[in-house]
Amino acid sequence: MSLQKSVKSAGGERTDQDNTSICSSVTTQPDRHGFFGGAQYSPEPKRTVSPSTILKREQKWLRMLNNWEAFMSKNYKKVRERCRKGIPASVRPKAWLYLCGGQLLLEKHPEEYEELLQAPGDPKCMEDIRKDLHRQFPYHEMFIREEGLGQQELFCVLKAYSVLNPKVGYFQAQAPVAAFLLMHMPAVQAFWCLVSISDKYLSGYYNPGLEVLQRDGDILHALLRRTAPAVHRHLGKHRVEPVLYATEWFLCALTRTLPWDSLLRVWDCFLCEGVKVLFKAALVILAGALGPAKVRKRAAGLCETLEVLRHPPEGILGEDYLMYHMQRLNLTEEDFEFEHQRQTAKRRAMANRSGS
Repeated sequence: MSLQKSVKSAGGERTDQDNTSICSSVTTQPDRHGFFGGAQYSPEPKRTVSPSTILKREQKWLRMLNNWEAFMSKNYKKVRERCRKGIPASVRPKAWLYLCGGQLLLEKHPEEYEELLQAPGDPKCMEDIRKDLHRQFPYHEMFIREEGLGQQELFCVLKAYSVLNPKVGYFQAQAPVAAFLLMHMPAVQAFWCLVSISDKYLSGYYNPGLEVLQRDGDILHALLRRTAPAVHRHLGKHRVEPVLYATEWFLCALTRTLPWDSLLRVWDCFLCEGVKVLFKAALVILAGALGPAKVRKRAAGLCETLEVLRHPPEGILGEDYLMYHMQRLNLTEEDFEFEHQRQTAKRRAMANRSGS
């Protein structure tokens, strides 16, 4: 599969599952996340901690949010610890807005979102955005209606970003990220969170050429050698390049990969700790899916291996499994920094050789 096809798939190309008639598989009542059907539908009530524990966590988060600058500058480890435990649903939207810096951008540019919406926008970007609106979580209550309020707000958020950053314009993989944010907060807040995520957390991912994404794929592969050597050897033996399986994971920040409860927990950490959280989640998925020797034996080629990675066992994507193993990866900040510098230098040297 080419890089172009991988990116197109990440951006929202319909799968066979998506092409199933919505009318044939929806229910009359949404689940607790607002889904009427589809892969994300989870009718069972979530096993939760006691109401008293939830209340205590909410109160702790409210105190932090009311003293945000002090906590982030003097007690970041406490913020990180509470993000890893899971942000209470009632304060998650505000916490995400503060964690990613969207609140600061909103305060600095209070009128800019509306001004960007008044601009005409690039006609090609506007056309591409409209084509993709119906592909984003079509079973969710916000987006289930063609040209409904949810799709209108999604168009506005994506249009505003394309006007703000014409170098990127509109990149397909931004659509599920923006839709995910809109499920949790008003459009203007979702916009500034998207700006922060696109320009800071995933900096360079949406630029032409996707060089940063390819470099980070190489970093992922190098880290895999440390965390799951047998899986690393298997992927190398069958020439399964990271771009073939990790493109959607990174470009869409796992919004099209994980079950909803797992996704919320991963994003709690992602917005606190940065893109390394996506690396950790990817490493856990790779080890969980291809770790058993019998699975690697059955996946005796490139296509078979990709099939395993596209449909990993449900258990390894579960909230408890994923968070537990992410926190127990034997990787340090120095490991991430070392591989980042090594792969960056390697690519720079290759560019110099090809240019000489």
